[in-house]
Amino acid sequence: MLTEPATKRAVVFIDGQNLYFAAKEAFGFTYPNYDPLKLAQRICLDKSWSLTQTRFYTGIPDETDNPMWRQFWNAKLDHMGRIGVHTFRRTLKYRHEPVRLPDGRETKVRIGREKGIDVRIALDVLRLAIDNVYDVAVLLSQDQDLSEVVDEVRDISRAHGRWIKLASAFPVSDRTRNTRGINKTDWLKIDRELYDSCIDRRDYRKLP
Repeated sequence: MLTEPATKRAVVFIDGQNLYFAAKEAFGFTYPNYDPLKLAQRICLDKSWSLTQTRFYTGIPDETDNPMWRQFWNAKLDHMGRIGVHTFRRTLKYRHEPVRLPDGRETKVRIGREKGIDVRIALDVLRLAIDNVYDVAVLLSQDQDLSEVVDEVRDISRAHGRWIKLASAFPVSDRTRNTRGINKTDWLKIDRELYDSCIDRRDYRKLP
């Protein structure tokens, strides 16, 4: 049996788009109004974990495609950096995808997709586990692609004789269709009260 540390160092990894869409479905918010640092602090406080790092990952629109949302994310990410959040941003990749209209016809719309965000998160989770930076990794995501990293971290735990926990946290309400966290992690459900206590009151949608 591996010895559970009395003080558990936690690193929180936030998939910004995954968190936004979960909060939109659960609580009806129409833009990413969360404060990542407050969310990380509140989750760790409730579990008596010692937060050592908050890391945030997101795709952002191309300047020519949507300048307002490009401004929003650049301003929000810049603010996060000033308060100590580690940020990773990548421009969305666009392609035309088929969509079926209500009358049965099919058309194509240009949709932006994140590329490489889940890979970057997985690499950082592994790197920081190897470097013994955390005892608890909290993934604010429901992306099952990240379940593969869980087995790798457990192998690291056994190889190094270290106790390591992985958890996934996500917004949930009676409107939520997907109430599953990442497989093989502890599931931490973010209810409306917790989420509301961590809203960022700055509106980065407004251009300076």
